[in-house]
Amino acid sequence: MIVFDLKCGADHVFEAWFGSTADYESQCARKLIACPICGDVTIGKAVMAPNVAAKGNRAAASAAQTPDPKAAIAALAQAQARALEGSQWVGAAFADRARAMHLGEEAQAPIHGQASLAEAKALIEDGVPVAPLPLPVVPPEQRN
Repeated sequence: MIVFDLKCGADHVFEAWFGSTADYESQCARKLIACPICGDVTIGKAVMAPNVAAKGNRAAASAAQTPDPKAAIAALAQAQARALEGSQWVGAAFADRARAMHLGEEAQAPIHGQASLAEAKALIEDGVPVAPLPLPVVPPEQRN
């Protein structure tokens, strides 16, 4: 496996893994790689910092400084939960409600919900301030 930092036409940088450089080039040529932020398929390689292995006597110290991925995800989940406190789940009505608030047809309120990639792109193009959540949200009716 090989990892590349990629950049879309809107200058969003993201990481992607491929079986080989040839796999990356093939998928890129066929427009199968899309920016996870905006969906753009105009993709190129971004500048990457080299991954230089530590000397043998520094490997243990480096490993001790490596953050725990589970702890990082748990902290991210807690931060997202705090950010969503007081926000109303609107489910699939998110795009319509966000647009109505933006146009002044509905009172401003913090909301979160679901939107398709096309709906999210349309909201962004119309200047509606929206952002994707880093982690999935379980709808209230599906919680145990």
